[in-house]
Amino acid sequence: MEIAYIGVGSNIGPEENISNALRLLASSLSVTGISPFYRSKAVGTVDQPDFVNGVFRIRTGISARKLKFNVLRGIEDRLGRVRNADKNAPRTIDLDLLLYGELILQAADLTLPDPELTHYPFVGVPLKELEPTLRVPGTGKLLNEIFPLSPDAYDLVLLSDFTDGLRIIR
Repeated sequence: MEIAYIGVGSNIGPEENISNALRLLASSLSVTGISPFYRSKAVGTVDQPDFVNGVFRIRTGISARKLKFNVLRGIEDRLGRVRNADKNAPRTIDLDLLLYGELILQAADLTLPDPELTHYPFVGVPLKELEPTLRVPGTGKLLNEIFPLSPDAYDLVLLSDFTDGLRIIR
């Protein structure tokens, strides 16, 4: 069994879609942790609603590839995710495999750790809050070293009530 971390984001009905994604994920996998969730500005196209982002920790025996392309993509499809050329377009749900144990992988369709983990605070900070002593495989760095400031310094607004509601669902 491996521990994996799933980055979760939405800016179209985020509360409903993230809650539904958690229910669907928990129906087939063991969800063992939920980070704080934050509201943040959209990247790229600024004329769209803010995003809500966080991280789910799971325990799984499914391979990284099957987890990403069968389970996570399947949930995205069920929740109406539309993929297009604009990587920063609004979306009902975005489920990204950030880490899969200590696996380091460079493939055309899957890179682990996910490069966005160390690049974007809205991805890395929620994971840092969930796992403050986690070292990012391949970097040797703690997330606390990569994102040393408090969440508000990165313009992330904590959604305490929403996070608490998700933890009840699990």
